Amino acid sequence: MKTCPYCNISVGGESRKCPLCQSKLAGISEGEYFPRQKMLHRRSFLYKLQLFIVWIVVIAALGVDFLMGVRIPPSSDVHYSLILSMWLIAFEFAIMRQFRKGTGSSRRVTMMVIIILGLLTVTSYYYGFFRLTTDWIAPCAITGMMIANFVLAMIDKRGNAMVYLLTNLLIGILPYIVLSISHRTAYITWIICMLISIILFVGAIIFKGRTVVGEIQRRLNV
Repeated sequence: MKTCPYCNISVGGESRKCPLCQSKLAGISEGEYFPRQKMLHRRSFLYKLQLFIVWIVVIAALGVDFLMGVRIPPSSDVHYSLILSMWLIAFEFAIMRQFRKGTGSSRRVTMMVIIILGLLTVTSYYYGFFRLTTDWIAPCAITGMMIANFVLAMIDKRGNAMVYLLTNLLIGILPYIVLSISHRTAYITWIICMLISIILFVGAIIFKGRTVVGEIQRRLNV
């Protein structure tokens, strides 16, 4: 064990300086008390590496688009670099955050679908497939999300997924209400999405009625 010649204390581990006076310790090191977290260090390096790659792509795309005037496709007036930057930054700071420890599966599925649909809606608006996104892709993705939340709520013993299952009813009905208020005919996919949301809500009441009531009371403070 190393010792400090000035403070007359013993210092374990691989410390090189005295924690009191910062003088150089004398003696033989005992080695580390705790093993190094090599896995965490490796994950940290990989995260920094992919973050660096993301910013390389973003800066290069902005430079090629705005400084060189190269468009993709060449006849398009849309600045593709802004769309690409939006996707990469959202992936880095929104989607990747959903994989943190402690994040529930239902929350992960719900947030990822919402984020991706938001990005896809903006992209489709500028690239000309907005109706395809709103009439087909969005309702199909939301329907899949609701079914996934229903399955997770059925197998979740802690009840953490139940709140996302209850939001299925709102998510499924709200688009139909918006289309009705705006006097637009609801596409068949949105009608199917709404019906599935109601069916899943009824299924939740049948299979886990007490949990559903308890979750509603807890959320509404009643």
